Amino acid sequence: MASDFTNSADNLTGRLLISSPTLGDSEFARSVVYVCAHSATDGAMGLIINKRAPHPTLETLLEQLEITPSPPRRRINLCMGGPVEPTRGFVLHSADWQRDDSLLINNENCLTASLDILHEIANGKGPRQALLALGHASWEPGQLEDEIIRQNAWLNAPASDELIFGANHMAKWRKALAAINIDPLLLSNLVGHA
Repeated sequence: MASDFTNSADNLTGRLLISSPTLGDSEFARSVVYVCAHSATDGAMGLIINKRAPHPTLETLLEQLEITPSPPRRRINLCMGGPVEPTRGFVLHSADWQRDDSLLINNENCLTASLDILHEIANGKGPRQALLALGHASWEPGQLEDEIIRQNAWLNAPASDELIFGANHMAKWRKALAAINIDPLLLSNLVGHA
């Protein structure tokens, strides 16, 4: 496993991080994180995509931001994106819609943090697929690699539209594990090194 991260050109941008049982007592327990940016010099940033935000609702949030129409013509999932900046919104969306301030993650997805995209979505327009995340997760340079290699905290998997934008948040952790042929019942919470 360590050889996957020894080359500094390797990165996890556009992939999923799946929490292992070693994170069972943390805010990342049973989390699936979509990695929006990862580099050896800047660290990593991602969004938890499988934890529904209990409040506010999408409608309430759009009303607070004075975005009309209310109710919106289009609904998107609202997630708890992570513990960093939990009051800041990030829209993860398909790359068919972009602005100058959008972060192009890969050919399929972008990240936008401006209100323009929420206005578009409320009016029934905007990107083909989207989710709104409150907050994000971030790692200092080398921290994520250490969590993967030494702490066995994360598994990584390819991302798919169903896993990213699907409405069934409860099933995403198991589906992400299934994408890499791992049965969650066989995962151990003991950290081991070969």
